[in-house]
Amino acid sequence: MSKRVATTGRHTSARIRTIIAQVLWTVCTIFALVLAAGALCIALDANLANSLVKFILDFADGVDLGVFSRDNGIKDFSGSNADTKNALLNWGLAAIVWLVIGRALERVVRP
Repeated sequence: MSKRVATTGRHTSARIRTIIAQVLWTVCTIFALVLAAGALCIALDANLANSLVKFILDFADGVDLGVFSRDNGIKDFSGSNADTKNALLNWGLAAIVWLVIGRALERVVRP
């Protein structure tokens, strides 16, 4: 009888770890998608007064890890279309980093 309890306990632990790994991957993927959507909003000159656009840009500013800020990121362009170039490069890199972090966390946590 105790073998069955131990097997059930291991199965439950593995299932919980799998769910946590999936949640971590999903959250990191959402962060990457928001960064990509924010860069697209900047590139397409989206209406900044729109509440959805504002939400996406604010969210992207929050998850850009600071290092990849569109205002003070890895590369700071100047001249024409500087805002678009900054957003595309810096937020694009941040999105890639979030995907790498998510995959690494998912691999570590998953049984």
